[in-house]
Amino acid sequence: MPLGYNVHANGIRHHLIHHPGHGPTLLLIPGITSPAVTWGFVAERLSAAFDVHVLDVRGRGLSQAGDLDYSLDAMADDAIALAAGLGRPIVLGHSMGARTAIRAARRAPDAASGLILVDPPVSGPGRRAYPSPWSWYEESIRLAQAGCSAEDMKPFCPTWTEAQRALRAEWLHTCQLDAVATTYAGFHTDDIHQDLPHLATPARLVVAGGAPVIQDEDVAEIRRLAPAMEVRVVPGAGHMIPWDDLEGFLAAVMDFRAG
Repeated sequence: MPLGYNVHANGIRHHLIHHPGHGPTLLLIPGITSPAVTWGFVAERLSAAFDVHVLDVRGRGLSQAGDLDYSLDAMADDAIALAAGLGRPIVLGHSMGARTAIRAARRAPDAASGLILVDPPVSGPGRRAYPSPWSWYEESIRLAQAGCSAEDMKPFCPTWTEAQRALRAEWLHTCQLDAVATTYAGFHTDDIHQDLPHLATPARLVVAGGAPVIQDEDVAEIRRLAPAMEVRVVPGAGHMIPWDDLEGFLAAVMDFRAG
């Protein structure tokens, strides 16, 4: 049974949900507007191969919010501190979470035993913009703040099931708007490509084959910058890979083992 718990690390309170498993410890860092509870259906399946701890990133879910630093470096330092408490876990990051994992691995090479980087935005200084517009985030969060239903979320997440949209409608209001805005701006100002050549941790890149976030030329560049990076593609899946193709996502990650 999943169990929520709180940890004080890097100066703030973090909330995580533990999905017990008998494999290696895995710290799952979700994306920009995904509280830990929304990953429950994924974490439940991952627990067949990993002992899974899903993080509410600062300013989201039940973790500390308010007047905090929401920069990539701050989130990376959170990941480093939490990883120390979990004993060098595998870190699985999705989208923003993958960028966080990359920066954390650069700052603390021994913090994690392995990295699973799921469709990280490759935007940054001098690069093409992240494909999702800011209005998508702001409008959906403000709608959730006012109170909304699964049906209200349908224009924002048209391919999701009603249960998935209902969970998002219930929890999206916990994503602090200025925290999300800082992250979104950072997608265009933070340069994760400069971190990639310094990664010493075994790593796998998982690409959403049906999304515009990571394209073929991006994969080629990542392979040049981090030649040891393993690459898996989930054909046809959108950026929220498990929501589009859960079995394809699991096939791309379940056999990962740290070096």
